[in-house]
Amino acid sequence: MKKIAIIGSGSWGIALATHLARLGNEVKVWSFSEKEKDIINNEKRCVFLPEVKLPENIECSTDIKYVVEDVEFILHVTPSKFTRETFIKYKDYVGTKPVIICSKGFEKETLKTLDEVIKSEKPDARIGVLSGPSHAEEVSISIPTLLVIASKDDQILRMIQNTFMCDKMRVYTTTDVKGVELGAALKNIIAFCAGAASELNLGDNTFAALLTRGLSEITRLGVELGGRKETFYGLSGLGDLIVTCMSEHSRNRKAGQLIGQGKTLEETKKEVGMVIESIDNIEVAYELANIHEIDVPIIDTVYKVIYKGLEPRRAVEQLMTRAKRKE
Repeated sequence: MKKIAIIGSGSWGIALATHLARLGNEVKVWSFSEKEKDIINNEKRCVFLPEVKLPENIECSTDIKYVVEDVEFILHVTPSKFTRETFIKYKDYVGTKPVIICSKGFEKETLKTLDEVIKSEKPDARIGVLSGPSHAEEVSISIPTLLVIASKDDQILRMIQNTFMCDKMRVYTTTDVKGVELGAALKNIIAFCAGAASELNLGDNTFAALLTRGLSEITRLGVELGGRKETFYGLSGLGDLIVTCMSEHSRNRKAGQLIGQGKTLEETKKEVGMVIESIDNIEVAYELANIHEIDVPIIDTVYKVIYKGLEPRRAVEQLMTRAKRKE
């Protein structure tokens, strides 16, 4: 059994903590909120997962040094936009401990993937990326789930696979860190579109087309940015795309639904109530595609819906009337 640190006490951080604690590991969770810490420690519950009773071997603290020291590895589970500022708080205590990125997104200001963010702050950091089709609501109640761990370090691959695997969770390994990160981040954009499409009552034909052509765009851009093509047809690409586009648990899908209803971006953020990774990811993907001259019509169009005021039904019309092409 291992001592494990989890940086971030949101729904995904606590779902991972719950899974690992049920397997007998000693789990310390860092939260920035004293109120959240007290609820986790004293009431053994998480405000984002109200139906789940947390195991006794989960401890929450606002002291990040205490959480990170004396553990075997660290799961970094903050929203993408807080990755750098949070990592700076604990990077001096990391040493050679592996840092496993469990967040999905980019750093908007620099267009960097999250492994690049951490490496820019600590060049010798040992990095892994854990991803796949996995809603916190289901992992926290032991619904069978498959994940993938990506790392260039064989020891990290073996350790994470061995620590997480049980009859309720299966973990695969890959060395394609960039592909796993990019698949996880870019699929949020298509999930946002899926939410808007559902609100517009466009039907199963449109939904299937969106997923298929969306995956094509994700793969084109992801390969250009350094991922391997086959990775985008695996758990962190196609798998995560399916679950995020179809599930009512998905914040990104919910955000798309609200925009499809005619809500403003600010109204959407307020109603969802938690960080919506797809909103920032759309901007980053749009910029990266322009820099690398990659054809991504769905990403371009949803960017115009969010940031240029294009009406969603008009956006669908524009996509459907593009010039003829080969598949």
